[in-house]
Amino acid sequence: MPVRDAVFEDIEEICALIEEHAVYEDNHDLKLDRAEMSGHLFGPDPKAWVLIATPPGEPGTVAGFAFCSWNFSTWEARPGIWLDDLFVRPAYRRHGLGGELLDELRNRTTGRVEWDMQEGNEKGEAFYAQLGAEPVPGWIRYRWRP
Repeated sequence: MPVRDAVFEDIEEICALIEEHAVYEDNHDLKLDRAEMSGHLFGPDPKAWVLIATPPGEPGTVAGFAFCSWNFSTWEARPGIWLDDLFVRPAYRRHGLGGELLDELRNRTTGRVEWDMQEGNEKGEAFYAQLGAEPVPGWIRYRWRP
């Protein structure tokens, strides 16, 4: 299978992928605390979960990931998935791994799968449109920061 659930032993790769994605987005300062992230993902009260993508024929190689948490829609009265981060290392793009990750998310819920994307990401827009995803008009995201 090119997509699998992450396990505790994947924490270094998960954090490395997040940091690589940050660099790809021109944030060179992000350095994650592996122990803290491990607690959030694999501790007694996990707050998120991760899917790992492996390239065909390379089961020991981590090519990308989807970092997710559950959400709930009151109007649909069912849980869905919030995709916080989707990243495939550049060397493994064009192998369908991003699509495989998203397909697996869609298979895990009868609710919505939702995510944000930075404005101006034309490649991302084309990729998501090809999969049948649509932007959500009329909504503005708000955020409180600690």
